[in-house]
Amino acid sequence: MTPRSDAGTSYRECRFTSQDGLSLYYRDYGDPLSARTPVLCLPGLTRNSKDFNRVATRLAADRRVLCPDYRGRGRSQYDPDWRNYVPATYLNDIRHLLAATGLHRVIVLGTSMGGLLACGMAVAMPTALAAAVINDVGPDINGEGLGKIVTYLRDSQPLPDWDTVIARLRASFPNLPAYEDGDWFTIAEATYRQGDDGRLHPDWDPALVKPLLADATYGYELWGLFRALRRVPVLMVRGAKSDVLSAATFERMGAALPHARRVTLAGVGHAPNLSEPQAKEAIDALLREF
Repeated sequence: MTPRSDAGTSYRECRFTSQDGLSLYYRDYGDPLSARTPVLCLPGLTRNSKDFNRVATRLAADRRVLCPDYRGRGRSQYDPDWRNYVPATYLNDIRHLLAATGLHRVIVLGTSMGGLLACGMAVAMPTALAAAVINDVGPDINGEGLGKIVTYLRDSQPLPDWDTVIARLRASFPNLPAYEDGDWFTIAEATYRQGDDGRLHPDWDPALVKPLLADATYGYELWGLFRALRRVPVLMVRGAKSDVLSAATFERMGAALPHARRVTLAGVGHAPNLSEPQAKEAIDALLREF
Protein backbone atom coordinates (compact mmCIF):
# COMPACT_ATOMS: atom_id res chain seq x y z
CA MET A 1 0.00 0.00 0.00
CA THR A 2 1.55 3.31 -1.13
CA PRO A 3 0.20 6.71 -0.02
CA ARG A 4 -0.13 9.10 -2.96
CA SER A 5 -1.03 12.78 -3.26
CA ASP A 6 -1.75 14.49 -6.59
CA ALA A 7 -2.78 18.13 -6.98
CA GLY A 8 -4.35 18.40 -3.55
CA THR A 9 -5.85 14.91 -3.53
CA SER A 10 -4.63 11.95 -1.52
CA TYR A 11 -5.24 8.24 -1.73
CA ARG A 12 -3.56 4.93 -1.09
CA GLU A 13 -2.34 2.90 -4.06
CA CYS A 14 -3.17 -0.75 -3.46
CA ARG A 15 -3.25 -4.11 -5.17
CA PHE A 16 -4.97 -7.43 -4.71
CA THR A 17 -4.75 -10.73 -6.55
CA SER A 18 -7.67 -12.01 -8.57
CA GLN A 19 -8.92 -15.58 -8.35
CA ASP A 20 -6.95 -16.44 -11.50
CA GLY A 21 -3.75 -14.78 -10.34
CA LEU A 22 -3.79 -11.32 -11.95
CA SER A 23 -2.46 -8.31 -10.05
CA LEU A 24 -5.27 -5.74 -9.93
CA TYR A 25 -4.90 -2.11 -8.86
CA TYR A 26 -7.23 0.17 -6.93
CA ARG A 27 -7.17 3.57 -5.26
CA ASP A 28 -8.32 3.73 -1.65
CA TYR A 29 -9.53 7.15 -0.48
CA GLY A 30 -10.71 8.31 2.94
CA ASP A 31 -10.72 6.78 6.39
CA PRO A 32 -10.96 2.97 6.34
CA LEU A 33 -12.49 3.14 9.81
CA SER A 34 -15.26 5.60 8.92
CA ALA A 35 -18.67 4.54 10.19
CA ARG A 36 -20.33 5.79 6.98
CA THR A 37 -21.16 3.28 4.25
CA PRO A 38 -18.23 3.16 1.81
CA VAL A 39 -18.51 3.97 -1.88
CA LEU A 40 -17.28 1.79 -4.74
CA CYS A 41 -16.68 3.66 -8.02
CA LEU A 42 -16.98 1.51 -11.16
CA PRO A 43 -15.85 3.12 -14.43
CA GLY A 44 -16.86 2.57 -18.03
CA LEU A 45 -15.69 -0.02 -20.53
CA THR A 46 -12.21 1.34 -21.26
CA ARG A 47 -11.96 3.69 -18.31
CA ASN A 48 -10.08 3.49 -15.02
CA SER A 49 -9.84 4.87 -11.50
CA LYS A 50 -8.60 8.29 -12.66
CA ASP A 51 -12.09 9.19 -13.89
CA PHE A 52 -13.38 9.32 -10.32
CA ASN A 53 -10.56 11.28 -8.70
CA ARG A 54 -12.56 14.48 -8.26
CA VAL A 55 -15.66 12.70 -6.98
CA ALA A 56 -13.70 10.35 -4.72
CA THR A 57 -11.68 13.16 -3.19
CA ARG A 58 -14.87 15.03 -2.32
CA LEU A 59 -16.71 12.03 -0.89
CA ALA A 60 -13.65 10.86 1.08
CA ALA A 61 -14.15 13.74 3.51
CA ASP A 62 -16.41 11.50 5.59
CA ARG A 63 -16.28 7.98 4.15
CA ARG A 64 -14.04 5.44 2.45
CA VAL A 65 -14.05 5.36 -1.35
CA LEU A 66 -12.58 2.59 -3.54
CA CYS A 67 -11.78 3.15 -7.21
CA PRO A 68 -10.53 0.03 -9.02
CA ASP A 69 -8.93 -0.44 -12.41
CA TYR A 70 -10.58 -3.45 -14.04
CA ARG A 71 -8.27 -6.10 -15.43
CA GLY A 72 -6.84 -4.89 -18.73
CA ARG A 73 -7.15 -1.21 -17.81
CA GLY A 74 -4.96 1.39 -16.18
CA ARG A 75 -2.45 -0.09 -13.75
CA SER A 76 -4.07 -3.50 -13.50
CA GLN A 77 -2.51 -6.46 -15.24
CA TYR A 78 -3.74 -7.36 -18.71
CA ASP A 79 -5.43 -10.73 -19.09
CA PRO A 80 -3.64 -13.16 -21.43
CA ASP A 81 -7.05 -14.58 -22.44
CA TRP A 82 -9.36 -11.95 -23.99
CA ARG A 83 -12.35 -14.21 -23.31
CA ASN A 84 -12.12 -13.13 -19.67
CA TYR A 85 -12.98 -9.54 -20.55
CA VAL A 86 -16.64 -10.05 -19.71
CA PRO A 87 -18.95 -8.84 -16.91
CA ALA A 88 -19.00 -12.20 -15.08
CA THR A 89 -15.23 -11.96 -14.62
CA TYR A 90 -15.39 -8.32 -13.53
CA LEU A 91 -18.05 -9.17 -10.95
CA ASN A 92 -15.83 -11.91 -9.57
CA ASP A 93 -12.96 -9.44 -9.35
CA ILE A 94 -15.22 -6.99 -7.50
CA ARG A 95 -16.20 -9.73 -5.07
CA HIS A 96 -12.52 -10.40 -4.36
CA LEU A 97 -11.80 -6.68 -3.97
CA LEU A 98 -14.52 -6.36 -1.33
CA ALA A 99 -13.16 -9.41 0.47
CA ALA A 100 -9.59 -8.09 0.34
CA THR A 101 -10.65 -4.73 1.78
CA GLY A 102 -13.00 -6.16 4.38
CA LEU A 103 -16.07 -4.41 2.98
CA HIS A 104 -19.42 -6.15 3.25
CA ARG A 105 -21.76 -3.43 1.96
CA VAL A 106 -21.11 -0.55 -0.44
CA ILE A 107 -22.82 2.19 -2.41
CA VAL A 108 -21.88 1.86 -6.08
CA LEU A 109 -21.28 4.81 -8.37
CA GLY A 110 -21.35 3.11 -11.77
CA THR A 111 -20.64 4.95 -15.01
CA SER A 112 -21.63 3.31 -18.29
CA MET A 113 -20.51 -0.35 -18.03
CA GLY A 114 -19.96 0.28 -14.31
CA GLY A 115 -23.69 0.94 -13.99
CA LEU A 116 -24.47 -2.39 -15.61
CA LEU A 117 -22.06 -4.07 -13.19
CA ALA A 118 -24.01 -2.48 -10.33
CA CYS A 119 -27.08 -4.24 -11.73
CA GLY A 120 -25.06 -7.45 -11.85
CA MET A 121 -24.10 -6.99 -8.21
CA ALA A 122 -27.77 -6.72 -7.32
CA VAL A 123 -28.17 -10.25 -8.71
CA ALA A 124 -24.84 -11.90 -7.89
CA MET A 125 -24.13 -10.34 -4.47
CA PRO A 126 -27.30 -8.57 -3.36
CA THR A 127 -26.33 -8.17 0.30
CA ALA A 128 -23.22 -6.22 -0.73
CA LEU A 129 -25.18 -3.51 -2.58
CA ALA A 130 -26.55 -0.80 -0.30
CA ALA A 131 -27.50 1.67 -3.07
CA ALA A 132 -26.56 2.51 -6.63
CA VAL A 133 -25.95 5.53 -8.83
CA ILE A 134 -26.45 4.48 -12.45
CA ASN A 135 -24.65 6.99 -14.66
CA ASP A 136 -25.69 7.32 -18.30
CA VAL A 137 -26.44 3.72 -19.15
CA GLY A 138 -29.53 1.57 -19.38
CA PRO A 139 -30.87 -1.81 -20.46
CA ASP A 140 -31.27 -0.57 -24.05
CA ILE A 141 -27.97 0.77 -25.38
CA ASN A 142 -28.17 3.18 -28.30
CA GLY A 143 -26.51 1.56 -31.30
CA GLU A 144 -25.03 4.81 -32.62
CA GLY A 145 -23.25 5.63 -29.39
CA LEU A 146 -22.04 2.06 -28.93
CA GLY A 147 -20.77 2.05 -32.52
CA LYS A 148 -18.67 5.14 -31.88
CA ILE A 149 -17.13 3.51 -28.82
CA VAL A 150 -16.35 0.30 -30.72
CA THR A 151 -14.78 2.28 -33.58
CA TYR A 152 -12.62 4.15 -31.09
CA LEU A 153 -11.63 0.89 -29.38
CA ARG A 154 -10.58 -0.74 -32.64
CA ASP A 155 -8.10 2.04 -33.40
CA SER A 156 -5.38 1.48 -30.80
CA GLN A 157 -2.59 3.25 -32.68
CA PRO A 158 -0.24 5.30 -30.47
CA LEU A 159 -0.27 9.08 -30.84
CA PRO A 160 2.74 11.41 -30.77
CA ASP A 161 1.71 14.04 -28.19
CA TRP A 162 -1.05 15.26 -25.88
CA ASP A 163 -2.33 17.86 -28.35
CA THR A 164 -2.99 15.09 -30.85
CA VAL A 165 -4.73 12.99 -28.19
CA ILE A 166 -6.97 15.89 -27.19
CA ALA A 167 -7.81 16.67 -30.81
CA ARG A 168 -8.81 13.04 -31.41
CA LEU A 169 -10.94 12.90 -28.28
CA ARG A 170 -12.69 16.17 -29.11
CA ALA A 171 -13.42 15.02 -32.65
CA SER A 172 -14.71 11.61 -31.57
CA PHE A 173 -16.60 12.61 -28.40
CA PRO A 174 -17.36 16.36 -28.53
CA ASN A 175 -19.92 16.18 -25.70
CA LEU A 176 -17.61 14.81 -23.02
CA PRO A 177 -17.83 16.72 -19.70
CA ALA A 178 -15.13 19.33 -20.31
CA TYR A 179 -16.36 22.40 -18.45
CA GLU A 180 -13.22 24.31 -17.47
CA ASP A 181 -9.76 25.08 -18.81
CA GLY A 182 -7.66 21.96 -18.54
CA ASP A 183 -10.57 19.50 -18.48
CA TRP A 184 -9.70 18.08 -21.90
CA PHE A 185 -6.16 17.42 -20.73
CA THR A 186 -7.48 15.70 -17.59
CA ILE A 187 -9.68 13.49 -19.77
CA ALA A 188 -6.73 12.76 -22.07
CA GLU A 189 -4.47 11.78 -19.15
CA ALA A 190 -7.13 9.34 -17.96
CA THR A 191 -7.38 7.83 -21.44
CA TYR A 192 -3.79 7.49 -22.65
CA ARG A 193 -0.43 6.64 -21.07
CA GLN A 194 3.13 7.17 -22.22
CA GLY A 195 4.81 3.98 -23.43
CA ASP A 196 8.46 2.99 -23.40
CA ASP A 197 8.66 4.27 -26.97
CA GLY A 198 7.78 7.78 -25.80
CA ARG A 199 4.46 7.72 -27.63
CA LEU A 200 1.00 7.88 -26.07
CA HIS A 201 -0.97 4.63 -26.04
CA PRO A 202 -4.59 3.94 -25.06
CA ASP A 203 -4.60 2.96 -21.38
CA TRP A 204 -6.36 -0.35 -21.95
CA ASP A 205 -5.78 -3.70 -23.56
CA PRO A 206 -6.83 -3.50 -27.26
CA ALA A 207 -8.23 -7.03 -26.88
CA LEU A 208 -11.14 -5.60 -24.83
CA VAL A 209 -13.07 -5.08 -28.05
CA LYS A 210 -13.14 -8.79 -29.01
CA PRO A 211 -15.95 -9.97 -26.67
CA LEU A 212 -17.91 -6.81 -27.50
CA LEU A 213 -17.77 -7.57 -31.22
CA ALA A 214 -19.12 -11.05 -30.54
CA ASP A 215 -22.12 -9.79 -28.53
CA ALA A 216 -22.73 -6.17 -27.53
CA THR A 217 -24.71 -7.25 -24.43
CA TYR A 218 -22.45 -10.22 -23.60
CA GLY A 219 -25.51 -12.47 -23.78
CA TYR A 220 -27.30 -10.85 -20.83
CA GLU A 221 -30.97 -9.86 -20.66
CA LEU A 222 -30.29 -6.38 -19.36
CA TRP A 223 -33.83 -5.42 -18.32
CA GLY A 224 -33.95 -8.39 -15.98
CA LEU A 225 -30.65 -7.33 -14.40
CA PHE A 226 -31.81 -3.74 -14.13
CA ARG A 227 -35.01 -4.67 -12.30
CA ALA A 228 -32.90 -6.37 -9.62
CA LEU A 229 -32.17 -2.84 -8.38
CA ARG A 230 -35.73 -2.55 -7.07
CA ARG A 231 -34.48 -3.71 -3.66
CA VAL A 232 -32.14 -0.73 -3.10
CA PRO A 233 -32.22 3.07 -3.32
CA VAL A 234 -31.24 4.15 -6.83
CA LEU A 235 -30.23 7.42 -8.47
CA MET A 236 -30.22 7.44 -12.26
CA VAL A 237 -28.23 10.13 -14.10
CA ARG A 238 -28.40 10.94 -17.80
CA GLY A 239 -26.51 13.43 -19.92
CA ALA A 240 -29.05 15.31 -22.04
CA LYS A 241 -26.80 14.92 -25.10
CA SER A 242 -26.05 11.25 -24.45
CA ASP A 243 -25.85 9.03 -27.53
CA VAL A 244 -25.72 5.88 -25.37
CA LEU A 245 -28.77 6.35 -23.12
CA SER A 246 -31.80 7.75 -24.98
CA ALA A 247 -34.47 9.86 -23.33
CA ALA A 248 -37.05 7.18 -24.17
CA THR A 249 -35.04 4.44 -22.44
CA PHE A 250 -34.52 6.75 -19.45
CA GLU A 251 -38.31 7.12 -19.19
CA ARG A 252 -38.78 3.35 -19.35
CA MET A 253 -36.18 2.93 -16.62
CA GLY A 254 -38.15 5.29 -14.42
CA ALA A 255 -41.31 3.28 -15.02
CA ALA A 256 -39.48 0.01 -14.22
CA LEU A 257 -38.08 1.45 -10.97
CA PRO A 258 -40.65 4.00 -9.79
CA HIS A 259 -38.82 4.46 -6.49
CA ALA A 260 -35.65 5.65 -8.23
CA ARG A 261 -34.58 9.28 -8.39
CA ARG A 262 -33.73 10.63 -11.84
CA VAL A 263 -31.58 13.54 -12.94
CA THR A 264 -30.92 14.79 -16.47
CA LEU A 265 -27.88 17.03 -16.91
CA ALA A 266 -28.13 19.69 -19.60
CA GLY A 267 -25.33 20.24 -22.07
CA VAL A 268 -23.37 17.02 -21.53
CA GLY A 269 -23.20 13.75 -23.43
CA HIS A 270 -21.85 10.32 -22.53
CA ALA A 271 -20.90 10.26 -19.77
CA PRO A 272 -21.27 12.92 -17.04
CA ASN A 273 -18.34 13.00 -14.60
CA LEU A 274 -20.71 13.32 -11.58
CA SER A 275 -19.07 16.57 -10.49
CA GLU A 276 -21.80 18.62 -12.16
CA PRO A 277 -23.65 20.69 -9.51
CA GLN A 278 -26.99 18.94 -10.11
CA ALA A 279 -25.33 15.52 -9.96
CA LYS A 280 -23.42 16.41 -6.79
CA GLU A 281 -26.61 17.58 -5.10
CA ALA A 282 -28.47 14.39 -6.03
CA ILE A 283 -25.59 12.12 -4.96
CA ASP A 284 -25.20 13.92 -1.65
CA ALA A 285 -28.94 13.57 -0.97
CA LEU A 286 -28.68 9.83 -1.55
CA LEU A 287 -25.54 9.41 0.54
CA ARG A 288 -27.03 11.25 3.50
CA GLU A 289 -29.17 8.16 4.05
CA PHE A 290 -26.01 6.09 4.64
